[in-house]
Amino acid sequence: MSWLSSSQGVVLTAYHPSGKDQAVGDSHAQGGEEATSSRRCGQYTMNQETTTKVTEKPLFDRSSSQDSLDEMSMEDYFTELEHIKKSRENRQDQEVVVVKEPDEGELEEQWLKEAGLSNLVGESAGDPQESMVFLATLTRTQAAAVQKRVETVSQTLRKKNKQHQIPDVRDIFAQQTESKENVPDGTELQSVRTNENKYRGKDDQTSNLVGEKELIVPRPEDTPACETDINLEVSFAEQAFNQENSKDKIQKSKGDDTSLLNYRLPKDKTGTTRIGDLAPQDMKKVCHLALIELTALYDVLGIELKQQKAVKMKTKDSGLFGVPLTVLLEQDQRKVPGTRVPLIFQKLISRIEDGGLETEGLLRVPGAAIRIKNLCQELEAKFYEGTFNWESVKQHDAASLLKLFIRELPQPLLSVEYLKAFQAVQNLPSRKQQLQALNLLVILLPDANRDTLKGLLEFLQRVVDNKEKNKMTVMNVAMVMAPNLFMCHALGLKPSEQREFVMAAGTANVMHLLIKYQKLLWTIPKFIVNQVRKQNTENHKKDKKAMKKLLKKMAYDREKYEKQEKNTNDADVPQGVIRVHAPHLSKVSMAIQLTEELKASDVLARFLSQESGVAQTLKKGEVFLYEIGGNIGERCLDEDTYMKDLYQLNPNAEWVIKSRPS
Repeated sequence: MSWLSSSQGVVLTAYHPSGKDQAVGDSHAQGGEEATSSRRCGQYTMNQETTTKVTEKPLFDRSSSQDSLDEMSMEDYFTELEHIKKSRENRQDQEVVVVKEPDEGELEEQWLKEAGLSNLVGESAGDPQESMVFLATLTRTQAAAVQKRVETVSQTLRKKNKQHQIPDVRDIFAQQTESKENVPDGTELQSVRTNENKYRGKDDQTSNLVGEKELIVPRPEDTPACETDINLEVSFAEQAFNQENSKDKIQKSKGDDTSLLNYRLPKDKTGTTRIGDLAPQDMKKVCHLALIELTALYDVLGIELKQQKAVKMKTKDSGLFGVPLTVLLEQDQRKVPGTRVPLIFQKLISRIEDGGLETEGLLRVPGAAIRIKNLCQELEAKFYEGTFNWESVKQHDAASLLKLFIRELPQPLLSVEYLKAFQAVQNLPSRKQQLQALNLLVILLPDANRDTLKGLLEFLQRVVDNKEKNKMTVMNVAMVMAPNLFMCHALGLKPSEQREFVMAAGTANVMHLLIKYQKLLWTIPKFIVNQVRKQNTENHKKDKKAMKKLLKKMAYDREKYEKQEKNTNDADVPQGVIRVHAPHLSKVSMAIQLTEELKASDVLARFLSQESGVAQTLKKGEVFLYEIGGNIGERCLDEDTYMKDLYQLNPNAEWVIKSRPS
C-alpha cells in the first residue's frame, strides 16, 4: 500500500474494507504487526505512515452464503484492477484527492448546514423558529439524528466560546414539545431523547453484529427468488428501529439468506414520485430530509456515517478527460443547450452500442494501451471541432475509454462527500436496508453526478440484457465496473490479500444492486414526499396568517377578503369534478368527473383524442399531467396515478397538462 500524508491534509491512496479481518473466512492473522499498522472502519485510512506487506496468500474459507463469490467468480474484478494499475504506471500527472482533517464538531456543523438546519446552532441559534416547521415533520429517529448532531456542535461551541451563551439542545427541542405536535409516526418529539438513547446505548453491540455478519452477496442468477415490496410509506430508519426492538425479531442465521429476495416498487394510488418529477424548491427539501433519514438509518444500525470534504484543488478548466463534470457540462451546453450528461460520455456509449451489444466479453476485454493513449490525445484535440473519426475506434477501445473517463474524473462519480457512505452500504445487515440506503444516496448526489450515473447504469443494463450472447451477466458487469467507480483513488492494491477480497466482494455487491434496482433507486420514497407536503401546508398557514395581518394593517375588510378567497377557491367546479388546464393544446381546459378508476393516463388520453393538426402528432410521453400548488410546488404525475385518491390528498391543487422542461 502506498500512503502519503501532508501537513495540510490527507492524501487518499488506498481504502480498507469495513468489518473485521475475519469477515470472509479466517484472517490467518499476519501477526500483531498487521493489526497495528492499519485501522479498518469502512473508510479511507487517515494519516497512515507505515504499511505491512503480506507475504503469504491467505486461504479463502468460504461460508455457505459465499458460494457465488469464490475466487474464480472474482477473477473479473481483480483482472480489471490490474488493468487499472498498469494504465496508471506510466502517468506522471496523476492527481489525487486531498481530504482535510476535520476539526472537532466540523463535520456535524457541515451536516446541519446541508440538512438546512444551520440556524439551530451558531450565531442564529437564539431564534430557531425558521426550523420549527421542518422539525415538526420529522420522525422520532430523524429527530434523534438531528439532536445528536446539534448536541455535538453545541458542546464544541461551548468549549470554544465559554463567554458566549450557547442554547442547550434540549431547549431547542423543548419548543417542539410545547406545541404538542406529533411526529408522522404518532410519537411525540418529547420521546426523542429516550428513543435515541435506546439505540445509542447498543451501538457497540449493533456494530459488532454488523462486523461479524456474513457478507451479503449477489445470488446466482438462475436461483429462483420470491418478490417483495419495499415499504416506501414508512421511514426506513423507523422500520429498522422497530425491527431492532421487536420481541419477535428474526434471528440472523445462515439459513435466513435475505439476498434470495427480489425487491420491487409497490403500487401507490397517489402515484410514484421519481427524481426529476418535483419542482426545485421541493427537491431541495427532499434532499434535506434524505440526508437526515440516511443518517438516522445508519445511526439505528450502528454504522458510522461521516461525510468527506475534498480540499479545493487546481483542476483542468477545459478538455475531456480529468475535467470536473460541471466544467464539462458548461462546455457542452454551449454546443448543445440543455445537455445534462457530458457529450463525450454519450458518444462513447453510442460508439460501443454501434458495435453491437452482443460482442462477447464486452467491457471485460481491454483495448490496447498504446491505442487508448493515442485516442485520448486525438479526442482532446478534435472532439469539439467535430473532426474526430469515430469509425476508426474499435468497440473494446471505446469501452476502455468509457471506463477511463469515469476513473479520470477529479472527483469520483459517486462524489467525494458520499463515496464512503456508498462503500459502507455493504455493512448494512440486509439487502432491503442496503437498497434503502442506496435510494437515499442517489437522491443526495449532485445533479450532474446523478444524471451521469443514471446514463451509465441504463447502458450497463442494456449490456446485461444481451447476456446470452455477450456472456456478461449482471454479476460479471458489476465485477468489471466496481473498481472503476469505487477504487478511483486506490493504488497498489494487492489482489492476493484477503482484506482486498472482502472489499472487492462488498463493492461488487453494491455495484450489482445499483444496476439491478436502478428504477427503484431513482424513486423518492412516499414518506419523504408526505413530509414535504406537510412542510408546505404549515408554511402556507404561516403565510396566510401573515397576509391577514398585513391586510388588517392596510385597513382592508377582513371578512370581505375571506369571502372573496372562498369564492375564488370554489370557482364554478362542482363537487367531485376537477378542471384540467392545457394552455399549449387547442382544448385549453376541460372539466373531468372523478371516478374510482380514473387515472392520469385517462385524462391525457381524453385531451389528446380531441387534438387536431400539429397537436394530433403528440405522442404518449411528450406531455404529462402535473399536480401544481396546494401542498406541493409542482409534481409530474406518472400515468398510473389514481386521480380521485390524489385529489383527496391535495384538494387545492391545480391540474395542468404540459411538456417536461429539458
